[in-house]
Amino acid sequence: MLKRISIDALKPGMFVHKILEQKGALEIKNQGKVTSQKVIDLLKKQGVKVLAIDTDKAFEPAGASDGKILSESDRSEKVTAKKKPKTVKVSLESELTKATKLHAQGKEIQKLLLDSVKKETPFDASIPKEFSNKLVASVDRNPDALLCLTKIREKDDYLLEHSLNVAILLANFATFLGLSEEKVQELSYTGFLHDLGKINIPDEILHKPGRLTDPEMEIMKSHVKHGVDYLLNTDVAMPLIQAISEHHERLDGLGYPAGKKGDEISTEGRMLAIADMYDALTADRVYKAGMSSQKAFSILMNEAPTRLDVVLVQQFIKCLGVYPVGSLVLLSNERLAMVLKQNDSPFSPIVKVFYSVKGNHYLTPKDIDLSGDKALKIDKAVIASDYGIDVNAFFERSVSIG
Repeated sequence: MLKRISIDALKPGMFVHKILEQKGALEIKNQGKVTSQKVIDLLKKQGVKVLAIDTDKAFEPAGASDGKILSESDRSEKVTAKKKPKTVKVSLESELTKATKLHAQGKEIQKLLLDSVKKETPFDASIPKEFSNKLVASVDRNPDALLCLTKIREKDDYLLEHSLNVAILLANFATFLGLSEEKVQELSYTGFLHDLGKINIPDEILHKPGRLTDPEMEIMKSHVKHGVDYLLNTDVAMPLIQAISEHHERLDGLGYPAGKKGDEISTEGRMLAIADMYDALTADRVYKAGMSSQKAFSILMNEAPTRLDVVLVQQFIKCLGVYPVGSLVLLSNERLAMVLKQNDSPFSPIVKVFYSVKGNHYLTPKDIDLSGDKALKIDKAVIASDYGIDVNAFFERSVSIG
């Protein structure tokens, strides 16, 4: 018999038939056994308010789970599958060596994928999928390494770097939200493939510095269809293609290509839209410098809740931090620093000081934990072009690799 209950009435040993009311947009399984209090705490955290339970399927819980509702297939897999080895966390410096090689590999794979789309020839989907899994593994070991590398930009390589960076952002975002390893990998893979259709947009439109005319905008919008049409002839899973098709859809129905609105847009599509917009706003182009993360965050929040999912935007900003890893800040002593690691205090991260604004010269890089230095604070976020600094040059000087 089905019974409607509030989340506060849910107990271990109950069987959830359906989630009836949920605040926010995080996707969770609708049906399965509640094996522990940890499951209930997670459901509350994810905004579940009201559920339907099946009293005929009540059971005696036998130990704690890993924090999710277990379906029968989950339970079977949990019994038979080997437990995944716990990821060993490593230092930023240690992971940067691997991450740098991985980042370069990603650009090469992206180049091959774009060439395949341009020539309308098939590609081996296992290659980008395996690469995306490697990105997730790097994020597991140390999330800050690849985030630092998203700040390494070649102005002529935007098309290659954008999808790579979105894949990295989504791997971090999905991990931060506590999604399953499989879901994190899928989202990273989706980000890596999401803009393949842009290779079919003429360069004079793709790289136009000014506002696009209405006919040019229609051509630009067609990149979504180009990418989706190509992927439909591959073995990429349909849910991933759906998310890719939605990365320019907006909650108010004024996005493209289908004009979807509200609940018609999947959670994955909403997450992809946020990561895509953030990276596009902060990227350096041939014709303009990227904006600071703070300005990009402001634009994302202005787009919510009418166009972007406000809960996910807030979580995305919380994931990256007030001053994201890899971003530049001006300190109160007129020196520039790169953010290396977040602290409990969001306004006092660990930074690497490397440049004197007053003296207009590089300094011997020095790590400073701002949470432990009361005399020093961040004055504001800045971008490299404000001071005529090349991103790649200051990165090489400010972060020791290896």
